[in-house]
Amino acid sequence: MSMQVADHVVQRLREWGVDQVFGYPGDGINGLVAAFGRADNRPRFVQARHEEMAAFEATGYAKFSGRVGVCTATSGPGAIHLLNGLYDAKLDHVPVVAIVGQTARSAMGGSYQQEVDLQALFKDVASDYLVEVNVPSQLPNALDRAFRTAMTRRSPTAVIIPSDLQEEDYQPPQHEFKHVPSSPPSALPSTTVPPEAEIRRAAEVLNAGSRVAILIGQGAREAAREVVEVAELTGAGVAKALLGKDVLPDDLAYVTGPIGLLGSRPSYELMRDCDTLLIVGSNFPYAQFLPEFGQARAVQIDLDGAMIGMRYPTEVNLVGSAKATLAQLIPQLRRKDDRSWRETVEKNVEQWWHTIEQQAMVEAKPVNPMRVVWELSRQIPENAIVTADSGSSANWYARCLRFRGQIRGSLSGTLATMGPAVPYAIGAKFAEPARPAIALVGDGAMQMNGLAELMTIARYHELWSDPRLVVCVLHNNDLNQVTWELRAMGGNPKFEESQNLPDVSYADLARCFGLDAITVDDPDRLADAWRQALSADRPTLIDVHTDPEVPPIPPHATSEQIRDMGKAILRGDPNAWHLMVQGAKTKLQEFRP
Repeated sequence: MSMQVADHVVQRLREWGVDQVFGYPGDGINGLVAAFGRADNRPRFVQARHEEMAAFEATGYAKFSGRVGVCTATSGPGAIHLLNGLYDAKLDHVPVVAIVGQTARSAMGGSYQQEVDLQALFKDVASDYLVEVNVPSQLPNALDRAFRTAMTRRSPTAVIIPSDLQEEDYQPPQHEFKHVPSSPPSALPSTTVPPEAEIRRAAEVLNAGSRVAILIGQGAREAAREVVEVAELTGAGVAKALLGKDVLPDDLAYVTGPIGLLGSRPSYELMRDCDTLLIVGSNFPYAQFLPEFGQARAVQIDLDGAMIGMRYPTEVNLVGSAKATLAQLIPQLRRKDDRSWRETVEKNVEQWWHTIEQQAMVEAKPVNPMRVVWELSRQIPENAIVTADSGSSANWYARCLRFRGQIRGSLSGTLATMGPAVPYAIGAKFAEPARPAIALVGDGAMQMNGLAELMTIARYHELWSDPRLVVCVLHNNDLNQVTWELRAMGGNPKFEESQNLPDVSYADLARCFGLDAITVDDPDRLADAWRQALSADRPTLIDVHTDPEVPPIPPHATSEQIRDMGKAILRGDPNAWHLMVQGAKTKLQEFRP
């Protein structure tokens, strides 16, 4: 029996080492779905509850596996639904391949049902590689190039296959004019090193500095050992961009933690006082949290030359892989004998973690959200994977969760979209089925789409060798991050019609889906709840009733932010008194010995 185009696609996915494809069926990919069936579901078709969630799951899988994530959707509305998840991959530089159905070729241009100009639709999100396959001989080159481009450019790519073509007989490209052959799937080299002369210049800058700061992002993940060695030689402190939170553990005394609005005070102080800056694998965009222009001499290392030298006036730009570049740089660095700068950094870090603990222990009504994550820090396994959603949960993930051992973590860093924490965790479990996963989710994101994906968890958890997936919902009935932004960025009181959420029991809903669930409304029960969830033999949801008025205080509140907060209170914020008391109690912890 001849092979159909869809059969060839599924076979090629196997040859690329794809173990699962996250998607949702529809008649635009009926041929592909049938091919999965003929292939005994290898790769596995993982059915999400929504195409956006499929794209998030593919992105989460790619983030935690280091491999290409694959998602699929039908034509028209299914393709449209993929976009937000694919933009998340694009902005966080994650390799994802989307295989998308299209209306039959004979109907194209006739305003047919579900006919959408998919090439126009995906032109931006899949700008590195987008192709519509119109004859069988375009494959396998189209699919192979989509994978190679996603891997090389660290970006989403898209292959559009009309529904009728999927069911045609596959014919490989021939050795003739206007046919494009391809080569078998293979690994691509990723080691690039800048010129020796530029490395020498970078070493001269770092050797000349007396107060060195290092900023690392996700691009430094494979170079953790080298970053540690550079920090030891230069006596530097190391701050972490949000996507680089898991590059180095927080139990290193000179790691100052996150930087920016969601950052720590020692990271703010590190940048404020340094005279030399080394940026490794980060595109951190908030220049106001970097040293004053002209204050520090700076060196940047990044694999992508198009993204280098954008955020700070860097003196030396090294385009290359972080690990290989640092390996060449290290022999040219001189160890600094004066460790006073390092001692100052370590003292600031020690004081900061003490402050965070005290802030987490401040009483709230009913539970302080900072304590939820602080207690997790005490219980978390050293091989866990943590995902966080956008919103106030990202604040507590960034500031309060102490990474150690081999803990991995991520969130929607640049797009900062709501909704990826739960599908990220699902993608993580397919990437690393032997590791526990934890999703920190606000109730806004949970209501938006997390609840539906609990059904996906219930459906597939028996495939995972370690069944532990803990979804922790910070339940405060408020779209909390936007509420604080209204107050602190515009001086506006909380507008309850837009900000208040319907009150539901997330624990009861989780039980309806067949998961274990725990409700917590007493802070003294948090530790036991985490222990119970992390020792369970099945996925568990923790529904924690938290206080929405615990403020996400930035490391350095500006006079404008303080003034705007005062305006919000004076203009009649509905929770003004509690807001003032909770904010004062939290801020005062910074000044306690």
